[in-house]
Amino acid sequence: MNEQRQDAYVDLIIKLLNCPSEDEGKILEANKHLLDAEFLQMVEAVAKMMSEEGRENDANWLRNLGNQLAEHLNESSLQRQIDDLSEEDFQAYLQVLMQILQATVESKGDAEVIYPLFAANTDKLDDNFAKILRRWATNKFEEAEADEAEYIATVIVCFGDLIAQFPLGNKASNMEIAIASNETVLKIFTQQAFPKQWAQTHNNLGNAYSDRIVSNKAENIEQAIKAYTEALKVFTRQAFPEDWAKTQNNLGIAYCKRMMGDRAQNIEEAIKAFNLTLEIFTYQAFAYQWATQQHNLGNAYLYRILGDREQNIEQAIQIFNRALEIFTRPAFSNEWAMIKNALGGAYIKRMIGDKADNIKDAIATYKAVLEIYTRERFPHKWAMIQRNLGAIYRHRSVGDSEENIKLAITACNAALSVYTRETFPEDWAIVQNELGAAYCCYYELSEDQPKYLENSIKAFNAALQVRTRKAFPLDCAKTLFNLGLTYQFSQKFDIAYTTYKSVIDIAESLRGEIISGEESKRKQAEEWNRLYRCIVEVCLELGDNHQAVEYIERSKTRNLVELILQRDFKTIFTPEVATQLQQLRDKIAKGQYQIQNGTAENYTALAQHLQELRQQKKNLEDKYLPVGSGFDFNKFQTTLDKNTVVIEWYITTAGLETFIITYDNLQRFKSSASIDKLEALRDYFLKYIMEYHKNRNDWIENLIYRLSNLAEILQIEKILKLIPKKFSRLILIPHRYLYIFPLHALPIKLASVKRTANPSITLFNGTLFDLFSDGVSYAPSCQLLQQINLRQRLDFKSLFAIQNPTEDLAYTDLEVETISSLFNNKEILSKKQATQTALSQASSQIQQANYLHFSCHGKFNFFSPQDSCLLLAGAVENDELNLNKCLTLGNLFERDFNLNQCRLVVLSACETGFIYFNNPSDEYISLSSGFLYAGSSSVVSSLWTVNDLSTSFLTIKFIQNLKNIEDISVPVALNQAQNWLREATKEDLQKWVRNLPLDSTKKRKMRSHLKNYTVEKPFNSPYHWAAFTAVGK
Repeated sequence: MNEQRQDAYVDLIIKLLNCPSEDEGKILEANKHLLDAEFLQMVEAVAKMMSEEGRENDANWLRNLGNQLAEHLNESSLQRQIDDLSEEDFQAYLQVLMQILQATVESKGDAEVIYPLFAANTDKLDDNFAKILRRWATNKFEEAEADEAEYIATVIVCFGDLIAQFPLGNKASNMEIAIASNETVLKIFTQQAFPKQWAQTHNNLGNAYSDRIVSNKAENIEQAIKAYTEALKVFTRQAFPEDWAKTQNNLGIAYCKRMMGDRAQNIEEAIKAFNLTLEIFTYQAFAYQWATQQHNLGNAYLYRILGDREQNIEQAIQIFNRALEIFTRPAFSNEWAMIKNALGGAYIKRMIGDKADNIKDAIATYKAVLEIYTRERFPHKWAMIQRNLGAIYRHRSVGDSEENIKLAITACNAALSVYTRETFPEDWAIVQNELGAAYCCYYELSEDQPKYLENSIKAFNAALQVRTRKAFPLDCAKTLFNLGLTYQFSQKFDIAYTTYKSVIDIAESLRGEIISGEESKRKQAEEWNRLYRCIVEVCLELGDNHQAVEYIERSKTRNLVELILQRDFKTIFTPEVATQLQQLRDKIAKGQYQIQNGTAENYTALAQHLQELRQQKKNLEDKYLPVGSGFDFNKFQTTLDKNTVVIEWYITTAGLETFIITYDNLQRFKSSASIDKLEALRDYFLKYIMEYHKNRNDWIENLIYRLSNLAEILQIEKILKLIPKKFSRLILIPHRYLYIFPLHALPIKLASVKRTANPSITLFNGTLFDLFSDGVSYAPSCQLLQQINLRQRLDFKSLFAIQNPTEDLAYTDLEVETISSLFNNKEILSKKQATQTALSQASSQIQQANYLHFSCHGKFNFFSPQDSCLLLAGAVENDELNLNKCLTLGNLFERDFNLNQCRLVVLSACETGFIYFNNPSDEYISLSSGFLYAGSSSVVSSLWTVNDLSTSFLTIKFIQNLKNIEDISVPVALNQAQNWLREATKEDLQKWVRNLPLDSTKKRKMRSHLKNYTVEKPFNSPYHWAAFTAVGK
């Protein structure tokens, strides 16, 4: 667009905005040379600007003008395109149209009569046919009397419905003809004059747009949703229950296909619509429709994002099997095949049972379906089954691997004999993607490697011709990822890096569209976790350690970082910047709401505008945060103290990576046996967990030896040799199951690393924290560490404590009583008082507390981490745990749980430091993460079921250190307490107990218990002191 013409567009818009309404037509006529597609773009841009300025009336007027002009320009373009046909061709098309409409009238829309006529004229059923239909119908409606126009419109609607379902010919052209049919008759079937026909036409139009092949797929689905929503204005449940149910069903299908908005929320909307439909289409009254609805509902559960994935798939299988009660093969062969096809897809995804058996079931199911879906009768569906078989054979683990891949390639090529780019572009691209993956597998197996590598890359690139970022962003990302894997596998690391980077850009963009909650974001992180692992591996192959760490950080704890940033942004940023960020968030939320609820005027333009707003928000955050929202490693290094060193671990498919980070250096610890160490670590983890749960006494007795073995696997002494002595503070950033180990307590032969900070430790009997005088602490990630460090929590004056709510812990009462004596300002909920209700009522005291102490039972739920909890009074009823009477991890993420004054949370309970280590994403999911989110700057928690007495001693000593030693940090206070407990003799402990602020009876109880220990150092075993870790500041 040249500048002169752009100025002319703006001048024309200003004239139209300021002129009397009766002059609009004259002005447009005088400037018709400016009325083109670029003018419409300028109108939309000006309307958007006015909307942002609050001038909604002017913006809406401009958008309406743009819509009217667009329709006029489309009609003019249509006329020109028809004029390009010769008179002979035009008459030939018109003759076919008249024949078809006449046959539709005479047969009353009988498909058995009409479809042969369609089949004989497939060469005429193209885009020209759709244009001629529009022109002919428009002219007829203008000429005809009202009754005749209504009659013609009725015939056209019937024809449109038939062509939409016609299985032969060009699918894309069929849909264009169906759309033309329904849009044209809306000039007659208005909502006021013909409400039911108007609604039915919108329903049909929605179906056509939903299946439309040409134009922008995302926009087509939005048009479908809009059409169904219009239909529901007339088709209410009260007035037209069956039509209402059918439209709800169609709306659900459209939400399943939807590409705009939040994918997880779209599927939830689909499930909601399908369930509404089933309120009308019951098993007893509408068996056929009920069974059809089961098929749709099952598909929604099969692809559901929220909830437990395994349970969703099992529910889908159950729903499909219910449908087969009605859709038997003898009675409904086509419908039976439809359900069986869906069931085959569910078997592929199934997580329960043996994978090989599930794949075997899927193959058998698809082969049975092919007896119905033959190429002759149902070419499109036959090709769909071939495509599915291609995917299954590629993943098949039984039988000869090379033969399975050959079968996959054969099936894909069979599908491509029907799916051409011209007729079925989306399906063609899906198969090209699958074919590329099959050739990549063959490349690995076959001696003729270059040929199959070339075929793989060629197929992926073919798929990307259709799966563009603009049209199909998610599919584009998946194919690009496959292409990146191929390049990485063939050691073309430069191209692999560029390809993965493109995928990450798309994945990050899609993440910004999620509005359905943190579960959806976590599920998306799970889906793309492998992508980040791969790009990290490629960066390391290229020798770029900085980039590797940056991508590690972009993967780790992503949701928690964002949540904490969102929660703390008013204290992190200046008031001016916080206001700007809030305004951007509000605009983004408003736009997302419009897209999600189908109220946007221009979906594509709004989606692009939202991307621009997200980028503005990111740029603003990056400018003022010490660590950018996208993570900049160089920025991060500048925030480290000169005495601090970070050891960060990361598990890839290639091995265990270890990075040593200081303010001025980044070292990658290179192990010649990285993959061997990873295998050893996995074996160690499995044995550690198994013995912990099945043979606790042996686990405790052998813990010191287990930790020595872990130190060897991690090669901790070799790592320590790379750290200069000047670094006195150590921060550990584990990865995945490394979180469950007490890494701070790893045994070290101090002489071998030539450094010791504690002269009382013998040279061959130290632990990792003995080497660092300023303490050893943990962090989930570099980004989270820096965000938490922004929290200034200097006060340590007020205490809020939960004391023995289940009344079955012998020494917690003494623990809390002793600790509380160190605080003048304190609030304690003791025993039966410590209920969930009382905790909620004490929210104001909690908000003011500098220190929260929970002395109670804890429970981590590996199957449902958000239900991990601290047990409060009344939580156990008849040996059953009532989560409503606990403090759960989910509760901690509620906005009203505010710890903005809290320096420290101590979870003096069992297993409170456990994390969800089976999580497919790199999220840090634990009770500690909940308290960090709620506002605390430090959390101390336990890694196993702890001893009541030694835990009380350790916790009391830890808090004494914090209160009595000036400027001591949480990690140092904890490490000193751990060292004290480890080295304390019975005599030392007896003297210490005498000085506790307890009455003589309670002291006597403690001292009596100590006498039962036969060893000189009762708590020297790491079982007693190593369980507790300090996470955060």
